[in-house]
Amino acid sequence: MRAILFAVVAAALPVQGLAQQAPAEAVPATATPAAVDPALAREVVNTLAQQLEADFVFPETGKAYATMLRANLAAGRYDEFTAPSAFAKAVTEDLQRVHRDGHLRVHVVPPEARGGPAADGPGQQGPDPALNTITGAGWVAQGIAYIAFDAFFGTPATMAALERFISDHAGAHTLIIDVRFHRGGDLAEMDLLLPHIFAEPTVLVTMDTRASVAERGGSGPEAGRLRRVAGPEGVVREEHFVEPQPGGAFQQARVYLLTSKRTASAAEHLALALKRRGRAVLIGETTYGAGNFGGMVPLDESFSFAAFIPNGRSFNPDTGIGWEGSGIEPDIAVPADQALAEALRRAGADPNLPAPVALAAMR
Repeated sequence: MRAILFAVVAAALPVQGLAQQAPAEAVPATATPAAVDPALAREVVNTLAQQLEADFVFPETGKAYATMLRANLAAGRYDEFTAPSAFAKAVTEDLQRVHRDGHLRVHVVPPEARGGPAADGPGQQGPDPALNTITGAGWVAQGIAYIAFDAFFGTPATMAALERFISDHAGAHTLIIDVRFHRGGDLAEMDLLLPHIFAEPTVLVTMDTRASVAERGGSGPEAGRLRRVAGPEGVVREEHFVEPQPGGAFQQARVYLLTSKRTASAAEHLALALKRRGRAVLIGETTYGAGNFGGMVPLDESFSFAAFIPNGRSFNPDTGIGWEGSGIEPDIAVPADQALAEALRRAGADPNLPAPVALAAMR
């Protein structure tokens, strides 16, 4: 099973199956199973309770979720649903009333994304390797480079495009990174770009994963520059760090990171890393607040339902505090649609210059 660092929207699961960018979008009616009978509802909720109790990032909260779900089952709370989307929504809302988590959500799995006993499970196929999640890149003005992402999927197309961007814009005096519409992802893009931004070896953030999950090779940080350090009992603790690239393309550049209330998950990881180390000025809005990572878990034998179970968290090693539920505040607060203009103004450029669009060659 492919490990997931943060929530992402997988092409195979178009119900925000591995991601949280804002309140979940409605599941298309054509993608849902026909009905939810009481037996299926009980199977789904019992499995969810077991998974949360075993693997949720905070053990006591996982137990509280499980207790609530089992009490609701006993009371017949989930016996009256026929529409799968309504059932998934009701269970998710019940969970969020116990403890708000920006990633924890029950999803209806569309038929084309369902696996079987020998498969990796729903939504685990991963994004199309040809998908490029760089949505804009180029020179905004003389010496000012701009790049925008809507996810960090680490696809070959994205990584190749990012390598070209770094090469083509080396020596820029200003770098603007736009993650205002970023849904989440993994570490690969960060591990390629950040060595060109940091000039010294640097610890970025700390990441804790439930030991039960890490030991069985379940969902947790995928690849990335991680090293294990001492942590609490029952937790695998790792530092995400950066080793500078000699002569890195942007090590002398001013860096601005554009954020919005939709900026989520891995983009918030990037925001904290840059803000904590004083390596970028964050401009825009406080981010969404989805800081606990994990993976998708099937909830029934027919693979009709799945849940994203957060089994780890990322946080500031200086304070021990992450961004779950609170987000990351910008250094300069402006409405998201004014963030680029503010960055350009501070870079000494015309604030009315448009952002570059993604070039066909980068797709």
